[in-house]
Amino acid sequence: MPTRFTGFGTPASDRWRMRRLSEPSPLWGSNGLTFGPDGRLYVAQFLAGQISAVDVATGSVEVVVPADGPVQAPDDLAFGADGSMYIADITPQRVWRRSPDGEFTLLTEDVRVPNGITCVGDRLFVNEMRPGGRVVELLPETGEVIVLAEDLAMGNAMQQGPDGSLYYPHMMTGQVWRVSPEGGAPQEVAADVHEPVAVRFDHDGALIVLSRGVAGIVTRIDPDTGRRSVFETGVAGMDNAAFDRENRMLVSSFGSGGVTRVDALGTRTVVGRGLHGPFGVTADEAGRVYAGDHFRLADGDLLTGDLIQPVTGGAHHGVAAAGGLVHITSMHGDVRTFDPATREVRLRAKGLSEPTGIAVVDDGLLVAETGAGRVIHLDADDALTTVAELPRPVDVAVDTDGHRYATDEDLGAVVRLDDGESIVDGLDQPQGIAVHGDTLYVVEVGTRSLLAITLTTGDTRTEATSLPVGLPPGLHREDPAPTLFPPARPRPFAGLATTPDGNLLLAANGEGTVQLLTPR
Repeated sequence: MPTRFTGFGTPASDRWRMRRLSEPSPLWGSNGLTFGPDGRLYVAQFLAGQISAVDVATGSVEVVVPADGPVQAPDDLAFGADGSMYIADITPQRVWRRSPDGEFTLLTEDVRVPNGITCVGDRLFVNEMRPGGRVVELLPETGEVIVLAEDLAMGNAMQQGPDGSLYYPHMMTGQVWRVSPEGGAPQEVAADVHEPVAVRFDHDGALIVLSRGVAGIVTRIDPDTGRRSVFETGVAGMDNAAFDRENRMLVSSFGSGGVTRVDALGTRTVVGRGLHGPFGVTADEAGRVYAGDHFRLADGDLLTGDLIQPVTGGAHHGVAAAGGLVHITSMHGDVRTFDPATREVRLRAKGLSEPTGIAVVDDGLLVAETGAGRVIHLDADDALTTVAELPRPVDVAVDTDGHRYATDEDLGAVVRLDDGESIVDGLDQPQGIAVHGDTLYVVEVGTRSLLAITLTTGDTRTEATSLPVGLPPGLHREDPAPTLFPPARPRPFAGLATTPDGNLLLAANGEGTVQLLTPR
């Protein structure tokens, strides 16, 4: 299967056999989607910072707005009457126009957290995904913003209905509202709708509301009677929808990406779903694999793992499993412990600065607080102490004798925390780290290599090359500091872990898979 990136080459190792535990997807996430003038389905990919066009008949994917262009985090898009593409760039809070010949024009930076976007002829409308948000008309020629509605409880995908009004969800309150493009008082259309994230109309004029929840619920509301029917698609974390000529619905998923067709016969995969990262990776004592995948904790079947964002805070990054529990760091600054058996969650720490790697030690948890430049320890009572201060620690690990280690990207080194000594330096972006026996393994993202350091002798050797980690050669982009509003993209992190039977797990975030490395 094609992956979302090319240019990595084929992973190679004389010491390890490598195979994927999950399949890659040619899409890196999927959010807003709409059919373009050429009949292809255009998909905005917030996490990737790019927009792709999908041939629905074949599933082939072509990147049309690349990740190193002016658009940073497209979350929704629409086409105007002249074929121009309008893009809601959510993280930098901008709205763009891309002309039919590919030229970009910045229309405004005065719309906060722009998300839902739609065109009515040559008129452009945008709403804001924030508490107290607005629905506005944006005049492309001047950049003027005309407010049509206020006090949205987080808007999202919207569309003009058969009556001419603009219909949009209030995600926080489970409502659908509408407002005339000419202004006037907004009206509530429906209440108690299950976690609404997108409002669409099919070719019969029925109001279709997508849920962002785990079951993939779709609510159909008859425009004349208001009668509702509800069905489950099984697509967790739906984000947006478009209807093809046969009135079949194509849906995206912020939770697991891909494009899925939904009709009376059920669901059919158009573009396969996949992982957004993955970032941290771990295995519990039974060998069950978990991966931190931003919007979810992927587990077991890694493509359909739990969307536990509502209870664990989202922005999942580092993970570590032991004793039947899974410990998770969040880009929002939290550390939480999740019990898969009871689904209970315990908040261990909050307000941290970019916590990344996490490890279980005899007396608690060890966490690399990357943004604060330190490694911290959380004891059984969640008391926090600083273990070491480093320029930019990324991941942590502990050996069988209790010695603790950290990778540091600025130092380009693996540091033994007991005495602050570097056991290996001169590395290019060392990230994921794991210890098995007397060998410490580290992912060197800058060279896309796996290195092994013998702890008793200090000998270093290269275990594998051409790993699909990081960005492909030649692609550069800036990742802003993590924020909740607007939501930030995850910071790259290629995690590494050992399994109970001595294998290695690699978060291959370049292609969106988890790789299992087994000794030859």
